[in-house]
Amino acid sequence: YSIGIDSGSVATKGVLYDGQKIVKKIIIPTGWSPKTTSRQVYDLLIEGIDKSELKKVVGTGYGRIAMDFADKKVTEITCHTKGIHFINPNIRTILDVGGQDSKVINLDDDGNIANFIMNDKCAAGTGRFLEITSNLLGSDIANIDDLARGNEPENISSMCTVFAESEIVSLLARNVSKGKISSGILKSISKKSTAMLSRGNIVDEIAFTGGLAKSSILVSMIEEELNKKIFIAEDTQIIGALGAAVIGFR
Repeated sequence: YSIGIDSGSVATKGVLYDGQKIVKKIIIPTGWSPKTTSRQVYDLLIEGIDKSELKKVVGTGYGRIAMDFADKKVTEITCHTKGIHFINPNIRTILDVGGQDSKVINLDDDGNIANFIMNDKCAAGTGRFLEITSNLLGSDIANIDDLARGNEPENISSMCTVFAESEIVSLLARNVSKGKISSGILKSISKKSTAMLSRGNIVDEIAFTGGLAKSSILVSMIEEELNKKIFIAEDTQIIGALGAAVIGFR
């Protein structure tokens, strides 16, 4: 076996891999201590496993530096390319939207990084942006689709989290429906994501990874703007952890 652990700003993901398939996966909130949470994920993954059968533990994500038990630490960009290539070798472009940053990555035929661009200067269009704006509506990320479904998107002009908050408060004061506002929030993230893709290099099939890819409405909005179908993995949050585990098995 090998283990991959992806310590993100919002969630920590872990995968136990046997060289052919995912044996076990864990996703828990990162909380205030990436070191503690990563260790907790590791402990859950090795339950019932003979440690002598464990080839390597590979850490990735922003909290990887705190994983003192990891045999190797690899950037999340490399791990995402390996993870998505394992799931779908036809993918040549990845849009990854995490808790605090977003990336567009191009892959070559062997699943190596060909090119990438990254937005890590601002939380605009990330999971954190959606979390903060959803909370203003008395909702959360998990329920945003239910709130937005069937509603025309209200225009949210600012992608800055602070200014968007002010804009949403103003819309609520004008009795604009929460459904229209939530749809508008997803539309603004869609525009940010497609703008980032256009700054990168859209090649062949596109995969959308990260927690926000769980929003079917957001996926549909991006597909509509691109006029292109997007590949969504069965679990979009574990791609980095899977890639780390694949690297660890080799």
